Amino acid sequence: KKRLEQAIALRKSLFSTPFYRLCHAEGDLLPGVVIDRYDSHLTIQISTQATEQRKDSLLSCLDQLLHPTSILFANDIPIRSLEQLSLTQECLKDVPEEIALQENGLTFTVPLLDGQKTGWFYDQRRNRMLASRLAKGRSMLDAFCYAGGFGVHCAAYAKQITFLDSSKRALLYAERNFATNRKSREVQATFLLGDAFTELHRIYQSGKRFGLISIDPPALIKRRKDTPQGIAAYRKLNHLAIRLLEPDGILVSSSCSFHLEPETLTSAILRAAQKQKCVVQILAMGSQDIDHPKLLGMPETSYLKCCFARMLSKES
Repeated sequence: KKRLEQAIALRKSLFSTPFYRLCHAEGDLLPGVVIDRYDSHLTIQISTQATEQRKDSLLSCLDQLLHPTSILFANDIPIRSLEQLSLTQECLKDVPEEIALQENGLTFTVPLLDGQKTGWFYDQRRNRMLASRLAKGRSMLDAFCYAGGFGVHCAAYAKQITFLDSSKRALLYAERNFATNRKSREVQATFLLGDAFTELHRIYQSGKRFGLISIDPPALIKRRKDTPQGIAAYRKLNHLAIRLLEPDGILVSSSCSFHLEPETLTSAILRAAQKQKCVVQILAMGSQDIDHPKLLGMPETSYLKCCFARMLSKES
């Protein structure tokens, strides 16, 4: 209970609205417990047998501290099978099918019961804001867009947005969120359904180019033994994206794979840029936002990389 109190106190001091990662497992000294807060609703992932055995105590503490109106145990994570735990979702009280959240002054509606991970990716909050600052006057491609986090942020400044995802349901949410936050500004939006690797190649052949591209794939390296194949996939993905950039274009390349080192990501970007005869100017290296604290001495708590890279022609 004391550790939850510490976690809650930190978030309340940082955010004016109750939408954040409430508990970041080991990062908040609570191994095996991830909690995302959507106002009075909580989505929880328990990943260890030891924590599962203490679930009743966890629920008691949360009830005393926050009085949640509903709780979803999003148990469909592979690590639970290694711990011999059920992968079936559990709902306490009436869990809504979808929920609205606020981020950086914008409003997003996201699916809870059948959404990705815990419904939303709070870890990219700060990086989405920076991407929006770089989008002014540019056409933008949001690949692996899910519910439109990067693209909707950029719509406040970009002249055109293309949303791309392999999930039709995710694209429908992206379209809704774009419409909700569009306000009076005129900006065109296109929504593409398909595999990113295939679509990026098709778009290249069509001749269309973008001033800013965000690629935010799911973890392409889930286990250490998958590292060689994963690195090859990141190299290919960054190559496909960079050749779609206009001169002086900006790539926002993300990776949530812990086993991919930041230097390996920038190396993949450099290799791809060299093929396009570009010089790479790193504008920023982002990480997970402040509600995903990193525990010094436990590198596994630091996983997200987000590289903001500007492509400059060698001829200029």
